[in-house]
Amino acid sequence: MVSRVLVPMDDSEMSEHALEYALEVYPDAEITVLTVVGEPSSMWGKATGLALADNLEEAAEEAARSIFERAREIVSDADGDADLETVYELGHPVRAIINRADDYETVVIGSHGGTIADNLYVGNVAKKVVHQSPVPVVVVR
Repeated sequence: MVSRVLVPMDDSEMSEHALEYALEVYPDAEITVLTVVGEPSSMWGKATGLALADNLEEAAEEAARSIFERAREIVSDADGDADLETVYELGHPVRAIINRADDYETVVIGSHGGTIADNLYVGNVAKKVVHQSPVPVVVVR
């Protein structure tokens, strides 16, 4: 029985499906929603706005807040009883997910997300997580 599940989420529909899947398949598990806020760089779209923030930590928390609110809505719609933890990191999505994966029994990730520009510059996060994860990964479409 799986007791700890990591669900990386961004603001995509596929990541929402991943959380819904995790809630359905692992109803008794402790689920952690991880969102990764990209560090400012010229290639990171939304993250470039963080570079202009007076306080990078506060800006990152604000960026994660709406994703966590949506995650809580999904849990509430499912049954409201799931043990949900939310955490954000600043950095590269693949590295952040892989670094945390050891603390979980499985990772449930959406098949794709983000913008076309993110996919061109960052690559397919789900594919990289599947290849690098130290634990099983479920990819949800």
